[in-house]
Amino acid sequence: MNTALSPIAPHSRRVGIVGTGNMGGGMASNLLARGWQVQVHDLDLTKMEALGHRGAMACADAAAAATGVPITIVCVVDAAQCDDVLWGERGVHARPGGLTGHTVMLCPTVAPGDVERIAARLLLAGAATIDAPMSGGPQRAADGTMSLMVACEASVRVQHSELINVLSNRVFHLGDRPGNGAKMKLVNNLLAGINLVGAAEALAMAQRMGMDLGTVLDVIEQSSGQSWIGSDRMRRAIDNDYAPRAHATLLRKDTALAVKAGQDAGFEGPLGAATSEVFARVIEQGWAHLDDAVVFRFLETDCCRLEPHTSRQEHDEQAPPDLF
Repeated sequence: MNTALSPIAPHSRRVGIVGTGNMGGGMASNLLARGWQVQVHDLDLTKMEALGHRGAMACADAAAAATGVPITIVCVVDAAQCDDVLWGERGVHARPGGLTGHTVMLCPTVAPGDVERIAARLLLAGAATIDAPMSGGPQRAADGTMSLMVACEASVRVQHSELINVLSNRVFHLGDRPGNGAKMKLVNNLLAGINLVGAAEALAMAQRMGMDLGTVLDVIEQSSGQSWIGSDRMRRAIDNDYAPRAHATLLRKDTALAVKAGQDAGFEGPLGAATSEVFARVIEQGWAHLDDAVVFRFLETDCCRLEPHTSRQEHDEQAPPDLF
């Protein structure tokens, strides 16, 4: 691949993106459409090639994607992948001149402690960190309307304000401490997971009662049970459309991280752990590669089907007598 770059001014509209999946690819598309020069790296060559046809420069590794740009966006899955992208053999640290003066924008959903650890290591290497998890899905990433939860030093935010505002018209500033963005994202994603499981359960119950699911969802969307993720995912589920927009593994990971973060802070609610367990059981069914709307399939099938209700009194009456 061509990784040769010409010298540029340090504050030109040029950015590196490592990880061009649904969200990273959406951000790259948005920036390209707005005239930014985008350098991309992803392990999936087809994703890079698709962006290359739209004007992005495909790079052989993370170091190349970060070369000649003031900021690199890291949009991978988890903390381990962040570490590899930043400090692997051809990670961002290997760019000419190292990390001094560079900025790294962290967009994955990871534990707050991991963000703090990564930011501290980057600081020692002379780099700044923007903790910037995102929400809204790939279409909103592509059109610049996703939510962006930003935590970083004020001077760093000002320096990269043009990029931040192009990426999102819904930017939430969460202070100057990296890790605050991660906390906010886990709170949001825990609620998203709870809402999704709740919507799937309600529709599975409606189906068991013989109701028309399209009508049920029409009513919910105009009533107190409405949620964005419930409507978005359950419309697909009704059509038996489980092509992955957001893989089921992501909410499994995110809800587990959220439950752990709550426990670390001394909080444990009644719904988070139960929701995380539902996603764990979805993955056990072999559906990790499907969209997270597949939670409806789990709840409507024998995977999670109870026999018609038997009261505790009836159960006790049917039980054999004690032997002792």
